[in-house]
Amino acid sequence: MDKLRKHGNPPYRIAFLHGGPGVLKEMGWLAERFSSKHGILEPLESEITIDAQVAVFKMLFDEQASCPITLLGYSWGAWLAMIMASRFPDKVNKVILVSSGGFRESDGKDTLNTRLARLSEVKKEEAYSLMEILGGTKAGDRDEALPRLGELFSSLDNFNPMEDNSGEVEVRADIYEGLNKESMDLRKTGKLLEIASKVKCPVVAIHGDYDPHPADGVRGPLGAVLKDFRFILLEKCGHKPWIEKEAREKFFEVLDYELMI
Repeated sequence: MDKLRKHGNPPYRIAFLHGGPGVLKEMGWLAERFSSKHGILEPLESEITIDAQVAVFKMLFDEQASCPITLLGYSWGAWLAMIMASRFPDKVNKVILVSSGGFRESDGKDTLNTRLARLSEVKKEEAYSLMEILGGTKAGDRDEALPRLGELFSSLDNFNPMEDNSGEVEVRADIYEGLNKESMDLRKTGKLLEIASKVKCPVVAIHGDYDPHPADGVRGPLGAVLKDFRFILLEKCGHKPWIEKEAREKFFEVLDYELMI
């Protein structure tokens, strides 16, 4: 499979990291939108362990990027961006977190509870069933369960979304299973926040006030451990800012500024 897509012209000083994990090509539309001003790399997740994925991304950046670079991580990719920045401080000069998951164990429970509360009883039962399949406690097709669960949640993760014309998206259940379990363990043990505390470059987080991932799970923990941290809260905005009718232009304005400095 392809491991990298390029947008704009070199030098490539910015990289957009996908969420999911295992949701590929979702950031392509956003990267393309800013490619007239910047050379942007879009590395695609391909590995089932964090160490292996970090190693592949480092290799791609060594070969293709003009380091140090700005890392933009969306959703789960925000955690991956922090891991990359903590391990390779000489290669990363700034991290932008968009719709990051919270950094405390309790934040994950809050996210799930918020999502389930927004579902009807019928769809809530379906969500539980899909999570059991993905968790291995129930028989079923995991490759079908993951995109269906994503469809259920994403339909309620945004405040007032317009039609999502982001283009092709590829979902890999094998990548999700490996990377998600490992990253959840990192958060549960407190190691995720410990890793984040080692990031020395500037970090800015952009977050929607309707995002089921609690804003305080990002703002509070990172604000306590990082010396150079800014938090920007967007009103009337859910998990995917670029499809929000009220918030998308403000998001583009903020991101345009953050990519320039």
